[in-house]
Amino acid sequence: MSYQLKYRLIMAGLMSFFMAAIMSGCIMALKISPMALEFYSAWLNAFLFAWPIAFPAAFIISPIAQKIANRILPPNPQ
Repeated sequence: MSYQLKYRLIMAGLMSFFMAAIMSGCIMALKISPMALEFYSAWLNAFLFAWPIAFPAAFIISPIAQKIANRILPPNPQ
């Protein structure tokens, strides 16, 4: 396995982990008060549902997003 592929897998894994955790936590906080005991089990269930969806999405979309970002703001030649 090439270094570039390993890097993309690790990057997609980390990005999807944090995004799924933050987004599921925010959505659960809107639905259930974080002070309620059921908040944490609901958050964990939502996260475990979201992360397997977010990982392949991040892996597939990241090169596309990078190309779009490079068109909007080309890499600095310095």
